[in-house]
Amino acid sequence: MMEAVDVKDIYQKIETEIKKRIAGKLDVVKLMFVAMIANGHIMLEGAPGVAKTTMTKTLAETVQASFGRIQGTPDLSFKDIVGYTYMDDKNNVQLKKGPIFNNILLIDELNRAPPRTTTALLESLEERQVTMGDSTMPLPKPFIAMATQNPLNIEGTTSLPKVLTDRFLMRVAVDYPSMEEEQQMLRIKESEEHTTVNKVISVDDILSMQQLVKSVSMPEKIIKYITEIVDATRTDMHVVMGGSPRAEISFMQCGKALALVEGRNEITIDDIKYLAKPVLSHRIAVRATGAIGVNGIIDGIIANIPTDDL
Repeated sequence: MMEAVDVKDIYQKIETEIKKRIAGKLDVVKLMFVAMIANGHIMLEGAPGVAKTTMTKTLAETVQASFGRIQGTPDLSFKDIVGYTYMDDKNNVQLKKGPIFNNILLIDELNRAPPRTTTALLESLEERQVTMGDSTMPLPKPFIAMATQNPLNIEGTTSLPKVLTDRFLMRVAVDYPSMEEEQQMLRIKESEEHTTVNKVISVDDILSMQQLVKSVSMPEKIIKYITEIVDATRTDMHVVMGGSPRAEISFMQCGKALALVEGRNEITIDDIKYLAKPVLSHRIAVRATGAIGVNGIIDGIIANIPTDDL
């Protein structure tokens, strides 16, 4: 039977494989793995060229699972995502499945796709199923979507609706690498054609870890701390819309998964602090006239909630 120490060991092996292709960014990779075993979706946001897509593809390569990719373009259609039906030679209706019917789905540059098409993802992300006409088809287990998006100041991007982004457990900012990381990246790129990423886990391993996540203990003080944080986002004067109960559930799921990755069977206060920005940043709507950004608001909330008595 798999235990917390096994999950920690698995992640360390995956991290070793990721380092063959990626310089730095290990915090981002860890959160991607957290989302995977928490049975949720993750969004990476950053400028073009900061390895968002490479990280996602490389992580997927460490898993013995099916992989699909959707490229966000202005002409992306519903059938490009889910597929289409057609008549075969015997006049039977057949389904040509789209890339969404895979265990791991990369949605690259999601905010370049037309809003009408991205909204069609809601059912798949939330209910893990696809409806085509009168037929509803389940997606494979596990089904994990990993999306990338560019900052809104990049040409051709549009703002994603909150109802869509809220379906992602976390949104993680991918910053420019340090000079040392860029130098290491060049060394990796020089020999990348000879680099093979090994499979570390299977679909069954992911499903086992997802079940193990549910067994991680969440003390009463953690429940209190999570609800205080999310409630504070609703009353902050700089916020138009705060976190919903889904944010609290995401804290719980990610907190349990993070504890396992660290080899523990219980969530800590530090886990929740570490997850605050990834869990909340895409769920808070800030006043347009405010001088404080989303991350500043979250930092302030964390700083103002005492934890000594918890």
